[in-house]
Amino acid sequence: MTAATQHAGETNARLVEDKGQPASRSPADRKLVVIAGRCGRLANRLVLFANFIALAEEQGHRLINFTFHSYAGLFGTTRRDIYCQYPVAERKSWLDAVPALAGALRKTRLCYRAVRAASKLNERLPIFGRAIVTLRESPGQAITVLDGPEVQAKIREARIVFVNGWNFRAPDCVRRHAVKIRSYFRPIAAYEQSSRQAVDRLRQDANVVVGVHVRQGDYRRWRGGKYFFPISQYAAWMRELAEQFPARKVSFLVCSDDQLDAREFPELPVGFGAGSPVGDLYALAKCDCVFGPPSTFSQWASFYGDTPLLHLYDRGGRIERGKFCVSYLGEIPK
Repeated sequence: MTAATQHAGETNARLVEDKGQPASRSPADRKLVVIAGRCGRLANRLVLFANFIALAEEQGHRLINFTFHSYAGLFGTTRRDIYCQYPVAERKSWLDAVPALAGALRKTRLCYRAVRAASKLNERLPIFGRAIVTLRESPGQAITVLDGPEVQAKIREARIVFVNGWNFRAPDCVRRHAVKIRSYFRPIAAYEQSSRQAVDRLRQDANVVVGVHVRQGDYRRWRGGKYFFPISQYAAWMRELAEQFPARKVSFLVCSDDQLDAREFPELPVGFGAGSPVGDLYALAKCDCVFGPPSTFSQWASFYGDTPLLHLYDRGGRIERGKFCVSYLGEIPK
C-alpha cells in the first residue's frame, strides 16, 4: 500500500466516523442478527442490546431480540414490536396487529425458546454451512470485540447470525451511534415523568445533583460480597464528593434495591429514586454525575444521560471528581 493510498483510506474512515454513518455495504453484506441467549436482568440486557444495535447501525445489519420481551413494555419502540428489532420497522407486523396474540407470545416466551433451539440445533447440525452461524464468546477473553477481526471473520459469509453470550462489546461503535441508541431506548411517558420528577425535586434546592447507586440485594453474595458496601461507606463517599464542589450546593439522589431511610445519611441532603427499577435507572441518568459499585445499571444510566460515572471497587476507594467519565458500555463488571 502506498502512503497516498493509506492516507486516502484513513481520510475516508475519518469522514465516515465524523458523520456517524455506517460504511457503505452491499445488500449481500447485510445480515440478520438474532440474539438467542438471555443475560441477566434489565441493565444487562440493555447493554448487550445496545452494543448489537451499534454494530447493526455501523454495518447495515438487521437485529432481532426476542430475549428483550420481559422488558419490551417499558420502551416506546419495543412495546409495539414483537420482534424488538433494529432498525425500527416502518410498518406494524401482522403479529402486532393482533394485540392478544402479541401479548401471549411475549408471556409464553415461545419466540425466545424457538430461537434458542434453532441456535443450538445449528451448532450441532450445521447443514447450511457458513450461511447460518452461532456466535459465541471468545474463550479466555474478557471482552469479545464485535467489530474486531476475529468476530468479523466468523460472520463474514453468514446471512443469519445467532448470538449466544454476554461479553460482546463494541464501545467505539456505541460512541459513534449513541444518539440513535438513546432514542431507541427512550422509556414510556410514565417512567420518563417519574424519573424527571425525582431529580427535579432535588434541583429546587441544589446546584449539583449526584446520583448514588446503592447496590445491596444480590451484591451481598456476588463475588463473595466484594462490592457490598455498608450505607455508612456510601455516606462517607457522598461527604467526600460534596467537598469537591466548593461554593455549590450538592444534593444526592439515592437509588437502591433495598428500602433505605434518609436518617441513614445524617446531615446529607438526599432524595430517593422514582420507585421502580426503570424509573430509578433513568433518574440516575438525569443527574450531573453518578457513582456506585461496578454495575451495568449505573453504566446504562451514564451512557443514556451522557452522565459522568465513577465505579468504586473497594471500601478504601477514593472518590475524586476528576475520575468521572461517561460510559460507552464497553466495561464488564467483574
